[in-house]
Amino acid sequence: MSNTNSSFWVHKEGHKPELLCGSSASYTVVNGHFIMLVCSTIILGGFLKTLLKNSEVTVLMILSLLGFVIGQLAHNSIEVHKIVYPLLKTPSYSLYCYFSPMIIFMAALDVDFCILKNVFWQVLLIGLVSLLMTFIILGYVVLKFNKDLWDLQSSILFSMIVGMTDPVHSVNSLKTIGISKTYTDIIRGESMIICGFTSICFGVFRSDFLHISMFTEFRVILGLCLDILGSIICGYSCSRIIQFILTDLFSNTITSIILCISMVYMTFYIGESFGMSGMIALVTVGLNFDSLSFKPRIEVTITKFLIMFSSVYQQLIYTFFGIVIGCGETKYLRFHTVVFMLILFATVNFVRLLTIVLVSPLLMHANYEYNWRWGIVIAWSGIKGIFSLLLAPDIHNLADQKVESPQLFILYVQGISLMTMGINSYMMAHSARTLGLCATSLPRQMAIQNAIKHIQEIIQNTITLFKTEKVLTNVNWTLVEEKTKIEYIIPSDAYNNVSHDDIEEESLTEEVLIEEARLHVAIIQMSSFEKQCNDGILSVEAARILISATKSFCPIQGKFMSIYDVSTYVRARSWLIKFKNMLTSLEYHKDKALFILYGDNKFLLFVCHVVFSEEFEYAGHIITVMYIYPMIMHLWPMARELNVSGLISVNNYFVFLYIFQAAMKIISLKRKYFHQYWNTLEFLIMLVGIIDIFCIYFVKLRPDNFALIQMTVILGYFRIIRFIPFIKLIIPLLINIVDVQIKKRLRLMYSITKGYVKSQEDTKLLIKQISSRESVYQKLYEILETNKRDAVKELGLIEHEGRDVVIALKTRQAIRRVIAKALKNLTFLWSRGIIDKHEGIEMNKVFLAKIKALNNFPMAIPPPTPDKYLHNIVWLENKDVLIEFFKERAKLAYFDYGDVICREGEMPQGIYLIISGMAILHSSPPTFGIDSSLRSERGSKSMFTEYCTSGDIIGELSCLLKRETEYTAICETILQDLEFQKCVTFNLAYVETLSSYNEMTIDNVTMKFVIIVYGSVIDTKTEVPYLAPCILPKTCEQIQGTSDLSKLLVVQPSDPAKNTDDPKVMVSTGLRMSQREYNWKRKYEERNFPLSWNRSQTTRIQLP
Repeated sequence: MSNTNSSFWVHKEGHKPELLCGSSASYTVVNGHFIMLVCSTIILGGFLKTLLKNSEVTVLMILSLLGFVIGQLAHNSIEVHKIVYPLLKTPSYSLYCYFSPMIIFMAALDVDFCILKNVFWQVLLIGLVSLLMTFIILGYVVLKFNKDLWDLQSSILFSMIVGMTDPVHSVNSLKTIGISKTYTDIIRGESMIICGFTSICFGVFRSDFLHISMFTEFRVILGLCLDILGSIICGYSCSRIIQFILTDLFSNTITSIILCISMVYMTFYIGESFGMSGMIALVTVGLNFDSLSFKPRIEVTITKFLIMFSSVYQQLIYTFFGIVIGCGETKYLRFHTVVFMLILFATVNFVRLLTIVLVSPLLMHANYEYNWRWGIVIAWSGIKGIFSLLLAPDIHNLADQKVESPQLFILYVQGISLMTMGINSYMMAHSARTLGLCATSLPRQMAIQNAIKHIQEIIQNTITLFKTEKVLTNVNWTLVEEKTKIEYIIPSDAYNNVSHDDIEEESLTEEVLIEEARLHVAIIQMSSFEKQCNDGILSVEAARILISATKSFCPIQGKFMSIYDVSTYVRARSWLIKFKNMLTSLEYHKDKALFILYGDNKFLLFVCHVVFSEEFEYAGHIITVMYIYPMIMHLWPMARELNVSGLISVNNYFVFLYIFQAAMKIISLKRKYFHQYWNTLEFLIMLVGIIDIFCIYFVKLRPDNFALIQMTVILGYFRIIRFIPFIKLIIPLLINIVDVQIKKRLRLMYSITKGYVKSQEDTKLLIKQISSRESVYQKLYEILETNKRDAVKELGLIEHEGRDVVIALKTRQAIRRVIAKALKNLTFLWSRGIIDKHEGIEMNKVFLAKIKALNNFPMAIPPPTPDKYLHNIVWLENKDVLIEFFKERAKLAYFDYGDVICREGEMPQGIYLIISGMAILHSSPPTFGIDSSLRSERGSKSMFTEYCTSGDIIGELSCLLKRETEYTAICETILQDLEFQKCVTFNLAYVETLSSYNEMTIDNVTMKFVIIVYGSVIDTKTEVPYLAPCILPKTCEQIQGTSDLSKLLVVQPSDPAKNTDDPKVMVSTGLRMSQREYNWKRKYEERNFPLSWNRSQTTRIQLP
């Protein structure tokens, strides 16, 4: 037992260590029944926790007293001593490593890092002030009032331990009464900072670093900083590994939990083994986790396991240390012990109160909700717990002077811990209730009442539906209605006593209601982001950014987060584009068009051919590579002195090669040689080399000239610029890397914007439940609609900037959603027994493999040409005849930013199918055919706005119905579309309506094409049915309607003379426009299919 870690109480001199009870075993140690003691403690703790559900401190107090009784029995009985002996010989540091990792990880996992990040500096200041006050005040009290004659180091260590705030118990009482998570995270974040700093300090004492003779304050501070930084890096690296394990699609729940718990302990032990803080490493791991770091539904399972382990660990620790105290001599337990414990309790709370008073001005400035009432509640949060208890034995182990009663360290810490758990927890909850901090605000009460009313309506509708079932006719529905009636008492505010019946009559300002609704909107949006991520619509990174941005803007009063706020939150694309432009300008372009052919001059032709060959370029790089070794010898003084003449010769040779290379290029390019930056640089390198040679020559002539020697030495070091041309080889690689990063940012921004649009749509469906006041509802709806329109506009701009990236992302999302739908169908068939368990598991693996394969999906997919794009339109899919029809009669049209495609009130000039780009549609409220004299003026000034992007059609209804356009379409980006126009411009098309069983004769002379656009008809001669959309064949002479209503588009021949008198020809008075005017208004370019697309485009479709 000479090992210094063989027990809790350790003597550094190498003597035989004392055991916890103060005496070694005087018997032969055999395997006892310690495991039975552990199991009995767990079972008893479980029973007590079941009986005393709301009093965890009572359970821990009973277990501590039980442990003290067992310790006393062990002190007086050898048989009991045999049972507890394995505990007594266990090193205190081992218990610290066994129990603390799981508990600190659970505490950190419950902290919202986004909230903590916003108030990090305030939390850090609270922690530092608390540590300082603890050192000064608590250390003075321990030295002044303690009669056990502790030395200075023991007093300092004891004050550090007693000053630690437990990150678990300090907020438990607040979580059960509905306190804002912001304040619980502030308290928990401060306690984790104090625990981490204390663990590092104890680690420094354990490593005997302070006893080194070369000790300096700088080395201690540097060591602490490196420990903190190293612990954070270690924790972050391990968190990435754990997240990879937890998000693996093929891992089952049990495997994930086992690996997660194993990695938690592994992270702690790695940090401690390398002299860092395992506690800070685990805090970093926990803070890097959120609900998106786990597979769906696995977070709840892991959280339950952590709560179970932490509860069992706490019960064991308080029982074990009760045994430790009981094994000591009772003669040291005097009346002064109780008095000193009460003094410590009062001092701890006084230090906490003083700390909150000092930092309250900063908290008031940082958070608009903080006030003196919150300060009172937080002042009671200095609860001590398991971490103080685990470090208490180290006070004796690390003390310079050993005391006779080391168990008193544990007694004081355990007593203060139980007192603060009981008294401070009760005072926190009581203060919060008394001061009205856990009461529900009036707007929130109204929202709850609206929700309860909605649920009650659903219940009543369900009862009404059940009454219609025959098997339930003899049910006592009066009793059912009575038992299912919801009676929920909303906590009221002591400072704003308003009865629940008078809430509706309470005069709440619209600003208060909108502010409360704003917070509800943020919660709904975050829920939508998380659901989209779980459904595979939104990537984890995009969802995490959206949730973080929402939480960042929540504290800003009156602020509704817009897509521009999110873009500012993650904007990192501009510097990449600037960097790419800089690299592109530096890229070496060997443009053969620059050199001039010299007729029949074979020598000049040969030189040009050599200069512009790949071999000549590679030869230049080889020359540079070959000069690396001579340059190393030149920079190495000893080698340079031994090889002076050889280095001079090599330098002359390489300068000659540079001169030859420059001469060849100048002969080929002449003055255009200097148009390239790299040629200018090579010419400069050649000049420096020539000057270097002349300087060496002049030094030989004038060896006594000191200035010339110095200049020659400096020019010798300047030879290193000969390696700069190597950058030419790296620039293309850097451009490719930057391109990939830009595409990643574009894909991320598009995914973020798409998720934001979906969240706005989800929120609009629930705003009725947020507020029942009509004015608030309308204002919320307008805000959400405006934010959605801005986001849709941003989508179009992103798609215009990186169309190939957006197409790849959309394709990947479509695949993901299809597979997700297939998985849901598989789950349904599995649950109904149609597919057995084995087949279901195998099919599920197939789908999961396809989802995992999407990780290697290409980042960019080239956009389809208009010829291929027509096949992707649903109503043209597999309709080759229709596609050929449109291809023959369509034109490509280009529009610049700000061009007007069509104006409200004008007759349509064509149908526009957008191929690329984005247009914005502005329109007045629809008239629904009501005469203007009969319409109300209410709401006539409001405008409707909509964005159209790739795949949307503009003007189809106005053309088919021959009515004025009801909106104005303006290009928001460079736009390309297909225009189908001539059928409207020359009045060559009209729409025929055919009712059921009515017949229509087709004249192939006056009707070039008859297209069924809606409904169905039958050929009266052959009885062949034709369903929309369909072009009727030329053999069809008479048709009969088979649907209630069928619409037929009739296209007439291009000769206008034949159609002038036709009564069915469309009359359009709004199209009196010359071709010149039309071309002035519409900038387009006619092209034939197939098309080459080199820039963002849009397409107009034109019927002949």
